[in-house]
Amino acid sequence: MDRRLLDILVCPVSKAPLQWHPEQQELWCKASRLAYPVRDGIPVMLEEEARALADEEIEA
Repeated sequence: MDRRLLDILVCPVSKAPLQWHPEQQELWCKASRLAYPVRDGIPVMLEEEARALADEEIEA
Protein backbone atom coordinates (compact mmCIF):
# COMPACT_ATOMS: atom_id res chain seq x y z
CA MET A 1 0.00 0.00 0.00
CA ASP A 2 1.36 3.39 -1.00
CA ARG A 3 2.17 5.35 2.17
CA ARG A 4 1.02 8.64 0.62
CA LEU A 5 -2.38 7.13 -0.19
CA LEU A 6 -2.68 5.67 3.30
CA ASP A 7 -1.93 9.11 4.79
CA ILE A 8 -4.94 10.69 3.05
CA LEU A 9 -7.49 7.86 3.26
CA VAL A 10 -9.94 7.87 6.15
CA CYS A 11 -12.86 5.66 7.10
CA PRO A 12 -15.99 6.84 5.26
CA VAL A 13 -18.10 6.03 8.32
CA SER A 14 -16.10 7.52 11.22
CA LYS A 15 -13.58 9.70 9.34
CA ALA A 16 -10.87 8.11 11.51
CA PRO A 17 -7.45 7.06 10.16
CA LEU A 18 -6.97 3.58 8.72
CA GLN A 19 -4.36 0.93 9.42
CA TRP A 20 -2.94 -1.25 6.64
CA HIS A 21 -2.91 -5.01 7.32
CA PRO A 22 -1.03 -6.58 4.39
CA GLU A 23 -1.59 -10.19 5.46
CA GLN A 24 -5.37 -9.73 5.08
CA GLN A 25 -5.13 -7.13 2.28
CA GLU A 26 -7.41 -4.86 4.30
CA LEU A 27 -7.56 -1.37 5.73
CA TRP A 28 -8.83 -1.42 9.30
CA CYS A 29 -10.69 1.29 11.19
CA LYS A 30 -10.82 0.63 14.91
CA ALA A 31 -13.24 3.53 15.49
CA SER A 32 -15.96 2.07 13.27
CA ARG A 33 -14.78 -1.54 13.77
CA LEU A 34 -14.72 -2.13 10.00
CA ALA A 35 -12.16 -3.68 7.65
CA TYR A 36 -12.17 -2.46 4.05
CA PRO A 37 -10.82 -4.82 1.38
CA VAL A 38 -8.01 -3.89 -1.01
CA ARG A 39 -8.50 -5.58 -4.37
CA ASP A 40 -5.76 -5.46 -7.01
CA GLY A 41 -4.12 -2.65 -5.04
CA ILE A 42 -7.31 -0.54 -4.97
CA PRO A 43 -9.02 0.17 -1.63
CA VAL A 44 -12.76 -0.53 -1.72
CA MET A 45 -14.03 2.18 0.61
CA LEU A 46 -17.70 1.23 0.69
CA GLU A 47 -19.41 0.41 3.97
CA GLU A 48 -21.40 -2.40 2.35
CA GLU A 49 -18.13 -4.04 1.16
CA ALA A 50 -16.47 -3.84 4.59
CA ARG A 51 -16.50 -6.61 7.13
CA ALA A 52 -16.95 -6.19 10.86
CA LEU A 53 -13.81 -6.57 12.94
CA ALA A 54 -13.87 -9.12 15.73
CA ASP A 55 -13.11 -8.06 19.32
CA GLU A 56 -9.79 -9.95 19.14
CA GLU A 57 -8.75 -7.96 16.06
CA ILE A 58 -9.59 -4.63 17.70
CA GLU A 59 -7.55 -5.43 20.82
CA ALA A 60 -4.48 -6.64 18.93
